[in-house]
Amino acid sequence: MILKSTHLHQPNDRFKMSTQISIQEFLSQKKLAVVDVSHTGKKFSNIVYKELKAKGYQEFPVNPKGDNILDERCYPNLQSLPEKVDGVLVITKPVETEKVVREASSVGIQKIWIQQGAESDEAIRFCKEQNVNVIYGECILMFAEPAAFFHRLHRGVWKLIGKYPK
Repeated sequence: MILKSTHLHQPNDRFKMSTQISIQEFLSQKKLAVVDVSHTGKKFSNIVYKELKAKGYQEFPVNPKGDNILDERCYPNLQSLPEKVDGVLVITKPVETEKVVREASSVGIQKIWIQQGAESDEAIRFCKEQNVNVIYGECILMFAEPAAFFHRLHRGVWKLIGKYPK
């Protein structure tokens, strides 16, 4: 008997799905919603938020638990953003990611970066079915320039082991 996998991709294929072109297209956008920036300031999402802001991105923090994050107005969801954004960076737990990508699609956001570790097969499948440009299995800080030393090192290691997008 042959068993068919219910997974959208094999674990090793996860890193081959994003391309340099799609990554650069996403990074060329300068107005992003960042979903799950922490109101406590202690999550990886806060580091990403601060680093992208320092690189010149206009960002809108999204978290239903906070009104003000990092001295900026925080929005409970993507529908409540005060203006249209070019893309959304999802840094949620995988169980929340599908909800976020569905909401992004419903408000017309067509470019989504699902931060490494936030992926779910259902969210990726939904994006592909809706023809949403989706990047996943990648850390945005490894690609957003200028990349810090650690992220350049990470990039170099991925090139050596064949996981770096082409």
